[in-house]
Amino acid sequence: MWSLFLETLSDLSKGTFKGIEFHMPYKEIFKYITLHPHNWLITGVAGFIGSNLLETLLKMNQRVTGLDNFSTGFQHNLDQVKNAVTERQWSSFSFIQGDIRDSDVCRAACDGQDYVLHQAALGSVPRSVADPALTNANNITGHLNMLIASRDTGVKRFIYAASSSTYGDHPDLPKVEEKIGRPLSPYAVTKYVNELYADVFGRTYGTKSIGLRYFNVFGKRQDPCGAYAAVIPLWFSALVKGTPLYINGDGETSRDFCYIDNCVQANILAAVNSRRIDSVNRVYNVAFGERTTLNELFRMIRQRVAVTYPQAARAEPLYRDFRPGDVRHSLADISTARKLIGFNPVFSVSRGLDHAARWYMENLESVTRIS
Repeated sequence: MWSLFLETLSDLSKGTFKGIEFHMPYKEIFKYITLHPHNWLITGVAGFIGSNLLETLLKMNQRVTGLDNFSTGFQHNLDQVKNAVTERQWSSFSFIQGDIRDSDVCRAACDGQDYVLHQAALGSVPRSVADPALTNANNITGHLNMLIASRDTGVKRFIYAASSSTYGDHPDLPKVEEKIGRPLSPYAVTKYVNELYADVFGRTYGTKSIGLRYFNVFGKRQDPCGAYAAVIPLWFSALVKGTPLYINGDGETSRDFCYIDNCVQANILAAVNSRRIDSVNRVYNVAFGERTTLNELFRMIRQRVAVTYPQAARAEPLYRDFRPGDVRHSLADISTARKLIGFNPVFSVSRGLDHAARWYMENLESVTRIS
């Protein structure tokens, strides 16, 4: 009976059962790969998204290799993952300190891996405007090195972090994968080039890749302290410490904010739930599919911080000029990801902020001190 169950799960993981093609729910995928460990490489493993992927995969009893140069990641992120998993699970993790700009490092890291989750990149539109050459070296040269290494070592699936910035100045809402505009920043250029390279590698070498266009991902371990910190951790930090909180523009700029667990789900599904021929060598939007203005976001965060820090209830934002390279509105159509890889985000902005608030209230002081 048990062997029949496993055989059935094996068929389901391939997207077929008795000739019928469909997708396993994420919970069933979770159960299946927990019983069948694979080898995974996460680049940027000490970063925000990378460390959350690491924690989830280790809890699924997977064998994980992590690659990071600590340019934007932190050792304390890895330490938190270690504390969140069992000793046995942590023993299935191996770490390589290295740089994706080094092709030899990339090849060594990819050797023997089933799946690559390529998260290493230099994010931030302002940083790319300030230093386009550095962004190019990390995001294009590094990406190309990882594609070549994955091709040469026979990786089954190459999943990479794309970006909603690729939509550029295209005015339509919601954003659909087939319609993009002109890039508005050097960062956006690099993320679009990533997609072009992945597409060419699929057609030229048969590489199987999937790009995930992230829309404003937030959650635990997102750094509130860097010069280019994302708005949500930055605002949590400012409200807790009582420092000035700034909104660029009039606050009516809107974004499709995506909680980290939705992002983790998309990566895992893209790797193991993409058996249809038309599901690979393409890009998918990864978001919740709802639009929130910065003014609304501020009020939501302030309400949650004020539960622990009552003085935050009186805080008001300071408005300043719009930033160069920012788009006015962003909203994702996630129907293609739902259809082809079974993506089903369950964390709304409100629910995600509830989880993020708990983490920041518990960890903000130590994260600030360590960073």
